[in-house]
Amino acid sequence: MKAYRVETTVGEDKSLRLEQVPFRAGDAVEVIVLAAPERRMTESPYPLRGTPIRYDDPMEPVAE
Repeated sequence: MKAYRVETTVGEDKSLRLEQVPFRAGDAVEVIVLAAPERRMTESPYPLRGTPIRYDDPMEPVAE
């Protein structure tokens, strides 16, 4: 089975329109409509950006 994925928005009249699908005229297709997941952005994807870095003893070995 070939799959074709497209993202679109529902129109004011609550309808969807698909154009230029990669199937031949007369092909039987199955249509499944899924709501897109909400994309929530966390506070910051880089929580340590801008924080100062302090080296107490930069020549000390990392592990003993």
